[in-house]
Amino acid sequence: MISADKPIRTPQVRPFNSALEYGFRTLFILNAAGGHAMDLQRLVSYDYLLVHSGDVDDGPASLHPAMPHRGTELLVKRNVIHAGLTQMLAKELIQIVFAPQGFLYRATDMTAAFIKLLKSAYAHELGARANWIVDRFGRYTDQELEAFMAQNVGRWGTEFDRLTAVDLLEL
Repeated sequence: MISADKPIRTPQVRPFNSALEYGFRTLFILNAAGGHAMDLQRLVSYDYLLVHSGDVDDGPASLHPAMPHRGTELLVKRNVIHAGLTQMLAKELIQIVFAPQGFLYRATDMTAAFIKLLKSAYAHELGARANWIVDRFGRYTDQELEAFMAQNVGRWGTEFDRLTAVDLLEL
């Protein structure tokens, strides 16, 4: 029984940093891959590079603001991206490929059709960054991509540490 004196609260929808947002971005990555399937770990790395492309030497400007210690995002993205992929699978926007190395994800004809419907500047920039990532890192083996990410993750976001140290100097 619902009490008349208590308002009914609907759950708060959190679109940012949600499984839906991550799943949405994976559509752009998989679409740029042109039918090439990839595993979850590669998608995690690519998603980081998609929004923080400015962290890569000669990369385009980042889509999201620079945050201190943003490299640690890689530690928490995996589960949320997996949940986002599950949402995209439920809508048949991507498909699972069963391969000897495990589950891989691939775009479908629906992926490209869906992305073509999106006309915002952000969607355009996501597409451009996704194409850049596939061009820049698509030939990397899984081991080479993992080594690249491991070699650089510790320095991504540390520019804020240097700023703080400079501010603490007494001259």
